[in-house]
Amino acid sequence: MHRTAALLAFTLALAPAPAAAPEFSADRFKAHVAFLADDLLEGREAGTRGHALAARYIATAFALLGLRPGGTDGSYFESVPLLESTVSGAAPTLTVTRPAGPLVFEHRAQSVITGPLAGGDLKLTAPLVFVGYGMQDAALGYDDYKGLDVRDRIAVMLWGTPKGVDSEIAAHLMSEQLRTARRQGAAAVIRIPTRAWSAAFPWQKIVEFYSEPITTWVQPDGTPFDPTGGLETVAYLEPGAAAALFDGAPSTLTQILDQADQPGARPAGVPLNGTAQISASTTSRRYASPEVIGVIEGSDPALKSEYVALMAHADHIGMKPEGAGDRINNGALDNAAGVATLLEAARAFTTSGPRPRRSVLIVANTAEEKGLLGAEYFAHHPTVPIDRITAAIDLDMPMLTYDFTDVVAFWATHSTLDAAIRQAAAQMKVALSPDPMPEQAIFVRSDHYAMVKMGVPAVMLATGMANGGSEAWGAFLATHYHQPSDDLSQPIRWNAGAKFAELNYRIARALADADGRARWYADDYFGARFAPGAPKAANPAAR
Repeated sequence: MHRTAALLAFTLALAPAPAAAPEFSADRFKAHVAFLADDLLEGREAGTRGHALAARYIATAFALLGLRPGGTDGSYFESVPLLESTVSGAAPTLTVTRPAGPLVFEHRAQSVITGPLAGGDLKLTAPLVFVGYGMQDAALGYDDYKGLDVRDRIAVMLWGTPKGVDSEIAAHLMSEQLRTARRQGAAAVIRIPTRAWSAAFPWQKIVEFYSEPITTWVQPDGTPFDPTGGLETVAYLEPGAAAALFDGAPSTLTQILDQADQPGARPAGVPLNGTAQISASTTSRRYASPEVIGVIEGSDPALKSEYVALMAHADHIGMKPEGAGDRINNGALDNAAGVATLLEAARAFTTSGPRPRRSVLIVANTAEEKGLLGAEYFAHHPTVPIDRITAAIDLDMPMLTYDFTDVVAFWATHSTLDAAIRQAAAQMKVALSPDPMPEQAIFVRSDHYAMVKMGVPAVMLATGMANGGSEAWGAFLATHYHQPSDDLSQPIRWNAGAKFAELNYRIARALADADGRARWYADDYFGARFAPGAPKAANPAAR
């Protein structure tokens, strides 16, 4: 069967659009963004009063729309316990002893080092082993550790996505690098960014991010969740400085980076001539920040115990240090606009006549900016059974400074969500475009990834590059992303926000009203990895 015919078959299996067409208001959209991005909320950092005010605002909006509380104890809130680790005392140090003489890496200028997650002092001495990309996956035939012994050693690896690999699979494998190293017995990891990664994330940005306190969520027994799997530390090296680690190795770092620039290349690992000494001290504090969860109850007795989840993170990055001029990072597009989309879509469900057949979870996540922590906590501690969540749609940082005519549906082609998205886009005369920035690894940098890892088919839509989108995205990322200028002074087109809300509503409505739940495709990498026992659908692209 041709792909077009197969997609038509999936589309026809979806329920028709609701009889009552809901209204999507640019004025309402603007009002939500204006409040959430106001200076009074001081950048909505998780754990601050500004974010707490945003959460109260969202819960009040849920109540006014008639959403049932979906949090804990009959409330709209699920408290997420968090632990923050901050470097204290003397600056972290990294020294490498080698036959040619010691190497001392200057803090921040050449290296950034994370300390103990739960607080305390770290002193580590261990040999160095280069492990290429440090990736391992039997299904794909990848094993960068083959023939290498990294037990109680420091694994030195390239940081970035390998070229020539599906961008979403590559992003996932990169996100697993640290846990993979720990499973191989490594004590610590040193990451060296590839040229492509450095182009997307210059060294100064890396320094700024990893010099901030490291935060994780806390498990019910009080132990912090360790995203590294138990590594003692992770260090990041500026590539120019890191080159000296490869003195005497079969290949120079320049040659290795040249190789990494070639599609399909896999630089080989090798023990390095040196022993590293790493020290760092941290203090920690614990606090909490709420998820906000509402439920639109389904109408079909047989299906209302299943859920389609709409998610958007309500937090942002707070305030810059004293003396920084305009200190408030308002986060208008990132992600007050995503929350406005969430609220407009929720309103559409409550004003469109018949309720959806399945129930709909409306979730405002916290601590996304600290590492997808609210979504991770919710995925591990959901307020409804996780296997009853049939699909998730993430609403994160829509670019609304132009009239978008296309969208990028990150991760859609891995499941039958693809058909619902194509149907909704066609109804609105919006084109679908491929990932324009695979080197950015966006797939693993937003909240839908937390749901994917729990076996839930998920998608995140971004406004596309056509009709001025490329210029709009370029200008925003270069000038306004995570800056105080992401505020209402930008030329935001509020009609584009209403249009984006309608598109996501149509997708969610189709999924909620379909006869069958969303399924992974039978030949899909992520379906096999994260939902091996779940029923699968035939992939139209394979026919």
